[in-house]
Amino acid sequence: MTDWVQAGINRANRFPGFLGSGWVRQAEDSDVWHVLYRFSSEATLDAWEHSDERAAWLATGEGLVRSERSRRRTGIEGWFDEPPTGSVPVVDADAASDAEELPPAPPRWKQAVTIWLGFFPVNLAFSYLLSPVPFWGGLPLWLRVLSMTLVLTPIMTYWVLPFITRSLRGWLAPRTT
Repeated sequence: MTDWVQAGINRANRFPGFLGSGWVRQAEDSDVWHVLYRFSSEATLDAWEHSDERAAWLATGEGLVRSERSRRRTGIEGWFDEPPTGSVPVVDADAASDAEELPPAPPRWKQAVTIWLGFFPVNLAFSYLLSPVPFWGGLPLWLRVLSMTLVLTPIMTYWVLPFITRSLRGWLAPRTT
């Protein structure tokens, strides 16, 4: 499986607009894999998805893999996804149209509010903690901003935003009946 996935990544890597990729399993003992591709634009992703190169690669996986679903993300909305609850089996393209759709990402304005609600207090606390440090104020602005973003980005990504999105789940994606 890993050889097949890596072969596809190697082929995508030669395509214009390719920015990177990865592949992960749902769990150590899981047969469910996720292949992730990043392209510079929707057009370059479309070119890869409709290429003979990709079709040939997919053909080598016949009988080995089954494509269950595909999602496109254009920015930070992946932070707002519901946690996965398991596999959504789809056997063929006709069945895919009948598959249950995942809820859409919240509107961008709600995403912006959510990020601000996390970023403002964390940034304020970090700035407050560093204000008494004697050399901090004497550093060039670019170095202070670089330092703050290097520290705050992982804090926001791994702790604050997951907490905020869980806390605001009902507002971000209200359930309809």
